[in-house]
Amino acid sequence: MTLLALGINHKTAPVALRERVTFSPETLDQALISLLQQPLVQGGVVLSTCNRTELYLSVGQQDDFKESLIRWLCDYHHLRPEDVRQSLYWHLGDEAVSHLMRVASGLDSLVLGEPQILGQVKKAFAESQRGHNLSGELERLFQKSFSVAKRVRTETEIGSNAVSVAFAACTLARQIFESLADVTVLLVGAGETIELVSRHLREHNVKRLIIANRTRERAQILADQVGAEVIGLADIDSRLAQADIIISSTASTLPVIGKGMVERAMKLRRNQPMLLVDIAVPRDIEAEVGKVANAYLYTVDDLQAIIEKNLAQRKSAAVQAETIVEQECLDFMGWLRAQNAVETIRDFRARADTLRADMEERAVAALRLGADPEQVVREMAHRLTNSLIHAPTKSLQQAARDGDVERLQILRDSLGLD
Repeated sequence: MTLLALGINHKTAPVALRERVTFSPETLDQALISLLQQPLVQGGVVLSTCNRTELYLSVGQQDDFKESLIRWLCDYHHLRPEDVRQSLYWHLGDEAVSHLMRVASGLDSLVLGEPQILGQVKKAFAESQRGHNLSGELERLFQKSFSVAKRVRTETEIGSNAVSVAFAACTLARQIFESLADVTVLLVGAGETIELVSRHLREHNVKRLIIANRTRERAQILADQVGAEVIGLADIDSRLAQADIIISSTASTLPVIGKGMVERAMKLRRNQPMLLVDIAVPRDIEAEVGKVANAYLYTVDDLQAIIEKNLAQRKSAAVQAETIVEQECLDFMGWLRAQNAVETIRDFRARADTLRADMEERAVAALRLGADPEQVVREMAHRLTNSLIHAPTKSLQQAARDGDVERLQILRDSLGLD
């Protein structure tokens, strides 16, 4: 049995190619059925995300399996092997084990240390289990990878610092306001970035969210998910004074919030501090707003500086995480090699038990015929000893004749000879 991984990801191929080898949730089950029908495949898991498509398999020994697996992947997606071959990577044995552990821990992600990939790996494992048999080794590998990822999160700082614009904006807010539970946050826009911001804010117990967007219907969908109030862009001027934090990300080509608007809001707020985070390009908030007293304006460039600093800290933590993966990989490979001895141990025990039963039967028969019990015991012990040492003796003699000192020492160790 061999563990292997075949894949393509953001490091090896552009999105135009990656999207051609993805497996949708609707087709995944059929893909697994087809994959498991391939010769010598004992179990498989398919991981397919926007950044990677990977096949994890346990297979019997086969010299040309790599080529047959590439052909299956290309045939399934109606691709020519020459179009994808250079973008595929292949891991075998301990390399496959280490790769999955690194993937689950976020060490191979586009954003170093991002936590979403662990959930995606767990989902892929669960879906591949549903209705399909996994080999014990492959199932153990995935369970081990989950525990490794948890250990990396627990023992390192790889996930503790913001490396996305959305999370950096929330981190900045937490640095300025001791608690976010009592502040009012105005989110301008309803796109993907604002959606991420809103979710991060909810995780930090923000009680009052207001979403201002040009299209109310789109904003309402997000508002229903995070418990926010919806207003139009035209309402910002009259509601701005209520906001302690403003985070803006729209596709507007002109500023949405100007200096005069902020000055009016500050008068109504009696100059209580206001944080404005502009993560739009082009900018949503006029640069002159930064000159208004007690109005603290940060742009996407300011956030990028935070991200770069935090990314450096994550890279430092990744060194420690790689050490954990290396240790856990060695531990798993030790367990895997031990499994290879299980059948041999079982056969050895069965042979010894057969010898014991045979000698016992002979001894009992002799005793029933009235043989001397002491003589029966001696003969049984003599025969049993000769039977048990026969094969090892032949191996020892052969190793000595061959001058194979290493094999001779291994046999001595196996027989408990100091």
